[in-house]
Amino acid sequence: MSKLITRIGFIALIVFIVTQCKIEKIEKKQLSTVCNPMDLSYRFMPNGVSRREAADPTVILFKDTYYLFASKSGGYWFSDDLTKWTFIETNEIPTEEYAPTAIVLNNEVYFLASNGKKNTVYKSANPKGGKWQLVKDGLKVPMTDPAFFLDDDNKLFLYWGCSNKNPIYGVEIDKTTFEFIGETQELIFPNPENLGWEIRGDYNTKTEVSPWLEGAWMNKHNGKYYLQYSAPGTREKSYCDGVYESENPLGPYTLAKHNSFAYKPEGFACGAGHGSTFEDKYGNFWHVGTITISVKDKFERRIGFYPAFFDKDGVLYSNTRLGDFPIIIPKKKIESIDDIFPNWMLLSYNKSIEVSSELEGHSKKLATDEEIRTYWSAETGNKGEWLQIDLEKEVEINAVQVNFAEQDTELFNRQPNIYQQFLVEYSLDNKTWNTLIDKTKNKADVPHNYIQLETTTKARYLKITNYYTPSGKFALSDFRVFGNGQGNLPQFERTLTGTRNKEDRRQVHLNWNTDKNALGYNIRYGTHPEKLYHNYQVLKNNSLTIRSLNKLQKYYFTIDTFNENGIKKGSKIIEIN
Repeated sequence: MSKLITRIGFIALIVFIVTQCKIEKIEKKQLSTVCNPMDLSYRFMPNGVSRREAADPTVILFKDTYYLFASKSGGYWFSDDLTKWTFIETNEIPTEEYAPTAIVLNNEVYFLASNGKKNTVYKSANPKGGKWQLVKDGLKVPMTDPAFFLDDDNKLFLYWGCSNKNPIYGVEIDKTTFEFIGETQELIFPNPENLGWEIRGDYNTKTEVSPWLEGAWMNKHNGKYYLQYSAPGTREKSYCDGVYESENPLGPYTLAKHNSFAYKPEGFACGAGHGSTFEDKYGNFWHVGTITISVKDKFERRIGFYPAFFDKDGVLYSNTRLGDFPIIIPKKKIESIDDIFPNWMLLSYNKSIEVSSELEGHSKKLATDEEIRTYWSAETGNKGEWLQIDLEKEVEINAVQVNFAEQDTELFNRQPNIYQQFLVEYSLDNKTWNTLIDKTKNKADVPHNYIQLETTTKARYLKITNYYTPSGKFALSDFRVFGNGQGNLPQFERTLTGTRNKEDRRQVHLNWNTDKNALGYNIRYGTHPEKLYHNYQVLKNNSLTIRSLNKLQKYYFTIDTFNENGIKKGSKIIEIN
């Protein structure tokens, strides 16, 4: 009898293991991931240098559908799941203005955009149809970067401001007439003398110029008002969103302890400023912001979005850790970024590249340098131009991101011929090749085409071949590969040391011992040892100067080490006063 029980138990264990494996495979297949920059049909500008632009995004949820409005886009997008976005082209609202805002009122969507002379309000009961009607032909005060906010007592407020001199403003407005109620309030003033994130420059070094405060946005959570704003300027890698808190919608406001709350100064695509913070269908918060490029034009920009949270103490933060790696779009309430990070690591950084041709000034090594501002370009845009990457060993590949760069394009506005066609092949031995991704008949505009593979694929070599480029040269800002290197995680925690700059407490210098097996490091820090919400990514180097601190606060730091196989989280926290 005992042998029979043991045998039944063994069989039950096998059945359990097999079942779990099947469940894991099903769950993995059902994962829906995205990767910044968002792969949208960013419009080419109608004049000037041929380049794309979209920025200053507002996302709202209306009738179970998400709507995304962005500057200078000729329309807007909608999505049912935050992964696939459909574009609506319309000239019935001022989509050529900067910094649009939208809000749901009385079961309709209301729209307002920046205008230095007159701000016009529109509404639509069916924004998917692209039809809008005029509500208010001009507000009392011309404004830039407006943002609507509807309080839970049904009062409507408007916030605005975009200046290197003036503050962020706010006022209550009538929901029917859109007339101002009461006096306009001055709410947030620049304070770069204390706040390092308000200093201009990619690395907050341009102390001689004033910061731009702009992009107001409001959220209310558990009775507290969170007024957000962006600084120091849209061309900077340091472009971020800060936040002030109050018990009243028109203040007075005090600086939140955690700032800036949305900040991504390094990585492939930098910037998280001038955005909006919205709640999804499952009660999760997201911050959608502006990614800076500013190469072909100062306003050459893209859009990215990051998970956001209110912690148990009401602290608002956005987690940008590895913020341009794949993340899972959840279908339930999540507690941290660990719930949505699939552990697909970067496999392509600085790997050996071979190409069909190379345009002077845009060498092949720039296709894997993890910098969106640089790119490899072939000498032509002809069919047959190609790039091949050697991943150095057999790895597991889960996703590929193809980031196109517009070299010598002559494209303006939206045109039916703007799409990309290519083929991605894979090989284990550089001899036998198989198709990995076939986009040879694609007719969609996919400037940052992120492709999640249906199944994990083992390969060492990948090759992308051009089939159609709409204009100019076949060029890639980065050909990025994600998966697992099938090796060991970093084994040991790094030893982190740091020194606060006595002459300028907005700055701290950090050092750590290198790990030859590391791809990079992620500095996590904050003003409380249990709230290390800031993230600063470093590739290869073993030192860093951060210049975006509040000089009046104490900070705590730790360091994570990551490679192609995963992340070794830091547990030792150092205090720097």
